[in-house]
Amino acid sequence: MPITTYTELKATIADWLLRDDLTAVIPSFISLAEADIARSVRHWLMERKVQTTIDEGYEFLPDDWLATISLRHATGEEIKQIGVTDMADLAQRGATGKPAYFRHEAGRIEVYPAPDTGYDVDLVYYGRTPALSDAAPTNWLLTNHPDILLYGSLLQSAPYLSDDAKVSTWGSLYSNAVQALQRDSDAARFSGPLRMRIKT
Repeated sequence: MPITTYTELKATIADWLLRDDLTAVIPSFISLAEADIARSVRHWLMERKVQTTIDEGYEFLPDDWLATISLRHATGEEIKQIGVTDMADLAQRGATGKPAYFRHEAGRIEVYPAPDTGYDVDLVYYGRTPALSDAAPTNWLLTNHPDILLYGSLLQSAPYLSDDAKVSTWGSLYSNAVQALQRDSDAARFSGPLRMRIKT
């Protein structure tokens, strides 16, 4: 059976588990797998870019934010990420001006110096893959890598079914699929364009 939609994924999970009485809980297995994937996977198809204007010391992160890749002024100048201690030391100076540093703080980005006017910035980040549902039956992950969602969901089913023997099997298949996905992303990100050499 092809796995191209949420309905087909649920049916395949039931088939692999040889159970027809798990209709109510299979969506939970999928949701748990999606949560683990959000923690484990960083693929180039998860990259997002938002443009905003920072005019105070804090800026809220996007709702689907998972991890920051870069924060730059619209001119291209990098705003460097620093740690909590370094930010606390800088904050004692109380300076204002063009932000040069940032850190993450309680769902927000804190910048230093505090802006003395509005600065246009570009935030590039990894965004959470939209969750599957009957109303949203597919996403890039299911379209391109259905095995990850299948094996991840099967792994999440093992504790519910008290099937410890399957943890190793599902876990190995899931881990291998995630690693293959990461290699795919790395190859796409770092391969660069092909160039032809012209002999003279």
